[in-house]
Amino acid sequence: MVNAHPAPFAGPATPPGPEVGLPTPPRSLPTGPPSPPAGRVEPADPLGDGLHLLRFTGALYCQADLTAPWGVEFPRIEPCMMLPVVLTGRCVLEIGDERHILEAGGAALITHGTPHRLLSAPGAPSTGLFDIPVERVGETYERMRFGGGGERTQIAYAAMTVDEPLTARFVAELPDVIRVDAWDDGEPGAFGTVLRLLAHEAQTLEPGGEAVMTRLADVLVIQVLRRWLRDAREASTGWLAALRDPHVGRALGRVHAQPELDWSLVDLARLAGMSRSAFAERFTALLGEPPMRYLARWRLEQAYVALTTTSDPVAVISRRVGYGSEAAFGRAFKRHHGTSPGAVRRSGPARSAGSLRTVTDAIG
Repeated sequence: MVNAHPAPFAGPATPPGPEVGLPTPPRSLPTGPPSPPAGRVEPADPLGDGLHLLRFTGALYCQADLTAPWGVEFPRIEPCMMLPVVLTGRCVLEIGDERHILEAGGAALITHGTPHRLLSAPGAPSTGLFDIPVERVGETYERMRFGGGGERTQIAYAAMTVDEPLTARFVAELPDVIRVDAWDDGEPGAFGTVLRLLAHEAQTLEPGGEAVMTRLADVLVIQVLRRWLRDAREASTGWLAALRDPHVGRALGRVHAQPELDWSLVDLARLAGMSRSAFAERFTALLGEPPMRYLARWRLEQAYVALTTTSDPVAVISRRVGYGSEAAFGRAFKRHHGTSPGAVRRSGPARSAGSLRTVTDAIG
């Protein structure tokens, strides 16, 4: 249900997500906890702000018209998050030892590229994804017609790659599959509204419909993750547990938002409302590394993304992530990433991906 034939990505399906950072502050911190600029409300939800770390770097979308009996088998595609959305009819999702029934209005986010099958019914025979022909409608959008002529199911399917440096911790803590049921999600129908818009665009594909579909799919991914974050059982350790922590989460949110500030352990502990030693101990227990090491790595990962997604000069990027000296930035960057900022800039986008087949060939 994604591109079954080699074809280049058109680039990011959506522009990079909104910047979390605040306007560039002074290089020195005032006495006491840092305050947000005038008119800016202090972020109150570090966990929700974590969703802004997701950056889509490439995507393919397919509208599949399937008639029973049918089955599609998806191989392991680890760089991708996969989102099948049932527009009409129903299907069975088999992933590992789990089996899920997806009715019209249901969706599943497959987070780690785990092998799975979509079937018209349990036990239906399946065909490999890349053995099914598709009709190319646009550079990032396809149509598939497949099956035995029986009961009809329509599925919109998205395959997305996300930027690894910023989302590795987030994605690693997600389950293999997150399922959302029904059109009416109980949140003033927001999820169902987006699904209905997606179904309409898939069925009519009016001028501009491809762009609308890709953006709606991106919105659905965020909505699925929001629901999971709201309902998931709290873990005792890990990145999400740290964001949920009322003390560490407050400091972590500010580090994510303002990596350019000249943070010290004292500043972060003050933000958390804890003593320096208690904060450092709590932070390390949750995240597996001390606060200042986390800050250094976060800055350099932010810099890597900026080098591969913007044309900003290296000097500007180095200042944006808290380095006063471009030479010091270059040394730290090479120690962390094993290559220089200039080499990363010359290599182009981190994932100027090809077709989904190209991605699969590269990893297998």
